[in-house]
Amino acid sequence: MKDFSFSRLSLLWKILLSTSVAITLLFAITGWIVEKNALDTTARSLEEEVQASFQAYRSLWQSRLSRLASVSLILSQMSDVRAAFSTGDQATIHDTAGELWSKASEENALFLVTDPRGRLVASLSGVPESDAWHQLAVVAQAAKRFPEQASGFMLKEGRLYQVAVTPVYVQSGRGLALLDVLVAGYNVDHLVAQRLKESTGGSEFLFLSGDRVIASTLNPRATGELAKAIVSGAGRTIHRISDGVTEYAPLVAPLEDIEHRTIGELWIFRSFENARQALMVLRRNIILLGLLAVLAGLGLTYLLARNIMRPVEKLDRAAAEVARQNYDYRVPVNSRDELGRLAETFNNMCASIQSARRELIRQERISTIGRLSSSIVHDLRNPLAAIYGGAEIMVDSEIAPPQLKRLAGNIYRASRHIQELLQDLVNVGRGKTEGAEVCRLYEVAAAACDSLAPTAEAQGVTVRIEVPESIELPLERARVERVFINLVGNALEAMPSGGAIYIGAKVDSDAATIQVTDTGPGISPEIREHLFQPFVSSGKKNGLGLGLALSRQTILDHGGDMWVESEPGRGARFFIRLPLSRAVVYGERAVASPVGRG
Repeated sequence: MKDFSFSRLSLLWKILLSTSVAITLLFAITGWIVEKNALDTTARSLEEEVQASFQAYRSLWQSRLSRLASVSLILSQMSDVRAAFSTGDQATIHDTAGELWSKASEENALFLVTDPRGRLVASLSGVPESDAWHQLAVVAQAAKRFPEQASGFMLKEGRLYQVAVTPVYVQSGRGLALLDVLVAGYNVDHLVAQRLKESTGGSEFLFLSGDRVIASTLNPRATGELAKAIVSGAGRTIHRISDGVTEYAPLVAPLEDIEHRTIGELWIFRSFENARQALMVLRRNIILLGLLAVLAGLGLTYLLARNIMRPVEKLDRAAAEVARQNYDYRVPVNSRDELGRLAETFNNMCASIQSARRELIRQERISTIGRLSSSIVHDLRNPLAAIYGGAEIMVDSEIAPPQLKRLAGNIYRASRHIQELLQDLVNVGRGKTEGAEVCRLYEVAAAACDSLAPTAEAQGVTVRIEVPESIELPLERARVERVFINLVGNALEAMPSGGAIYIGAKVDSDAATIQVTDTGPGISPEIREHLFQPFVSSGKKNGLGLGLALSRQTILDHGGDMWVESEPGRGARFFIRLPLSRAVVYGERAVASPVGRG
C-alpha cells in the first residue's frame, strides 16, 4: 500500500478535508471554552449556593434562638414564675412554668433553672438523668454579661447545644437581686441537621467538635471520609473536597460558646454531582451540535466546491485535449469571475497556438520542400556526373570497343541508380516498399562501389571489400545498395586528397555484422549524436543529410540496426547489424578485392 500523500488528493478532497479540519478545530476550541466557562460558572454558583445555605442556617438558628430568648425573658419577668422560683421546689416550678414553656417552645427544647452559681434547681424538659447536669459551667460564663441575656453553643456529655442564658431578678431591700438563671436551648442532632438540609435546598451539613462528629446529613461513609480530610487539614485550603466518590464545594463556620471560644465547626457542602451531570449533558450537546455543524459544513462546502471545481475540471479536460494536440477544443465561459477569465484566457491561448502551429506547418512544408529539393539534387549529382562524363568521352574521343562498353555500362548503372532513387522517393511518399529477394551481400556491396569507382580513382582512394561470398540475405536490393552508395559516397567526400575505404562482414551467434571504415578526419561527438536525424549536414560540403537518415531507416525496415563509432582524426566506422534469421550462410570464405568483383 502506497503511503498517503495530501498532494495526491483531488482539489475537491483537499477543500473538504481542510474545511472539516478547520470546522472541527473551531468547534473543539469553542466547546472547550464553553465547557470551561460553564465549569467556572457552576463553581461560582455552587459557592454562592453554599453561602446562601450558610445565610439560611444563620437565619434559622437566629430565629430559633430569638424565640427561646423571648420565651425565657417573658418567663423571667412573670411574678408568679419568680415566686415559684423563690421556693426552690422543683414541683412548684414545674407546675408554674412548665405548662407555659411547653406551649411557647418547640418539642425537645431544653429548659433548666439553676441558682446563680450554676447548680441545677429544676429541669422542665430536655435533660437526661446524669450527674453532669447538676452543675452548669455555662452559667458562670454568662454571668459576666448579666443582666443581659447571653447565647452560644455548649458541649455536654459529647452533645452540642445552642443555649440562651437569661437571669431572673427579684426586687429586694437592697435593689435587684439575682434569684435564679434560666438556661434554654436546642440539642444539635441529626434531626436538626436534616431540617437544615431541607430548608436550604439540598446542602449537606456536618457538625464537628475536634475530630468527633456531632451531627451529619451525609451517609456514614461520606461523613467519615470528609471528617478525616477536614481533621488532616486537606479540606481547609481548597475550593473542592471529595469523599472519594463525590466532590463538594465546602464552607466552614465556627461554633462559639458564650465566651466566643470555638468549640466546634459547622461544615456546609454543596455537591458537584448535579453540576457534573449538567456538564455531561452540555458536553454531549456540544459534541452533537459539533458533529451536525461539521456535517452541514461539509455538505455546504461540497456543494460550493463542486460549483467551483466544475470549471476547473473543464479546464483540466481542455488541457488534456491540448496535450493530445486537439487545438480546436474550447472551454465554455459561463461566468465573469477569475475562473471565467481564466477559461477565456485559455481559449485565447489555444487559438494562438493553433494559429502559430498552422503557420509553423506552412513554413515547415516550404522549408522541407526546399531541403528535399537540395537533397535530391545532391543525390542525383553523382550518377548524373557519371552519365555526363561517360557521354562526353564517347562524343569527344575515339575509344576502343571494350572501353566503350565499359562507359556504356557505367552510364546504364548510373541511369538505373537515378531511376531507383526516384522510385524510392515515390515509394517513401506513398508508404510502400519493394519486395525482398535473396541477394549475395558481396554483390550488393560491389555494385555500389562500382558506381563510385570513377570518383574513387580520381581522388586516389582505395576501396577494399572483404565480404564472404556465402552470405545471402533476403533484401530489398536497390535500397540496401543505396545504403552502401551513401556510406561510401560520404567517405569519398570526407577524403578528397586520398585515403582508404574498407568494407567487411562477419557472422556471430545471432547476427551478421557489416563494417564500413574510412581513414578520413572522423566525426565530432556533437555531430555524431544527431548524425542519423534528417537534414543533419554539419561538416558536409553538399547536401542536407537525408542520406544517412534514409539509410538507417532501410536497415531498421530489414529488422537490423545501424550505428557509428568515430574519433576525430581517426576516421569513421559505420556498423550494420542484421539478425541471422534473415541471413543464409553457406561458408566462411571471404573474398578480398579492390573495387569490382576481383
